[in-house]
Amino acid sequence: MLSRRIATARPLRAALPVAQRAIFGQQRFAQTASYDYPELNGGYISPPPIKRQFRDPHADWWDKQERRNYGEPVHEDADIMGMFSPEEYTWVKPGKGALQLGAFILTVFGFSGVVSLYYPDKPSAPKEYEDGLERELGGPNALRAHKSGDAV
Repeated sequence: MLSRRIATARPLRAALPVAQRAIFGQQRFAQTASYDYPELNGGYISPPPIKRQFRDPHADWWDKQERRNYGEPVHEDADIMGMFSPEEYTWVKPGKGALQLGAFILTVFGFSGVVSLYYPDKPSAPKEYEDGLERELGGPNALRAHKSGDAV
């Protein structure tokens, strides 16, 4: 016989005892902690997280390639925000990019549709053979090719 605990009209989650699973996720404590709380990390002052790509390229930098001055504090994620990290693409906004991609696809399929309407599927005049090439195609019982005077 079923136990009263299982047979009662309750949601299944409440009816059966289930152990809670631990939730693991990746969190970066060092970056947020050092930026928000400068007293952590040994008192090192971490500058704001701004990629070097967005710094003024015409300014008088001590290190012109990395756009950095002598003695300037380095952010803890300098490898991610340096000049040799992948460039952040800011030329086109996502909405405009989607519109351009849609316009390209519409143009290609539209041009293909117009070409398929006007492209000839068969020659302008069907080819005719004397006696329908009966002997070349296998004799009197073979299917005959188009002969002059046949319906097209």
